[in-house]
Amino acid sequence: MNNNLSLFDLFIIDIETVPQVEKYTQLPAEAGTLFFDKISKTVPENFNVEEVYRQKAGILAEFGKVVCISTAFFYVDKAERICLKIKSIAGDNETAVLTQFIELADKFFQHRPKFQFAGHNIREFDVPFLCRRLVIHQIALPSYLHIYGAKPWEICMADTLQWWKFGDYKNYTSLHLLASILGIPTSKDDIDGSMVQDVYYKENNLSRIINYCEKDVVVVARVIQKFKNLPIVEDENVFRVT
Repeated sequence: MNNNLSLFDLFIIDIETVPQVEKYTQLPAEAGTLFFDKISKTVPENFNVEEVYRQKAGILAEFGKVVCISTAFFYVDKAERICLKIKSIAGDNETAVLTQFIELADKFFQHRPKFQFAGHNIREFDVPFLCRRLVIHQIALPSYLHIYGAKPWEICMADTLQWWKFGDYKNYTSLHLLASILGIPTSKDDIDGSMVQDVYYKENNLSRIINYCEKDVVVVARVIQKFKNLPIVEDENVFRVT
């Protein structure tokens, strides 16, 4: 962690993803074969491809899609309180979601040229997933996402999972666990990541997914503050832009 990193240069993100279609049997024949080939090397023999599709497709950029992106940033209000502003982009049209996200990130970049993406496990999941989906939809990657081929130390992101590892690459710690041990209220009081695709496909309830995603960015913001030995932002100082 860079102790000189300013809270106000952080663009906190969290994404929610689902399979491109609800069931494996709904995939076109070629896509079904390609999915089978991709996962067959990493799952036990005699696996149920339909069940593996339920478990894995939403986190594979080749077979999943982004349905919600929540963003947040710190700022100081007129009363000199540290506040957090949240804006979410969600919808069934992934091209529109991604385009609006890049427009929002561009605006932040214009005001904060030293900005860094922040989040939990964003180096391994959120940012690579977004970049791959942008390429698939032929949406131009902005300069701050030109990270293909970059060396690990050349990629500047405030990833709270990497911070918590302190150089130990053997273990994964969930945001829920990290928040719990740091005394931060959980975001998992309604749904968790494993439930998102059912909320999307069976309940058709995007607002519930948005609410869950926004809670995650608040938790990440507070984890960052804990790392910097700062008081966490209070609920009354968290504002959502609709």
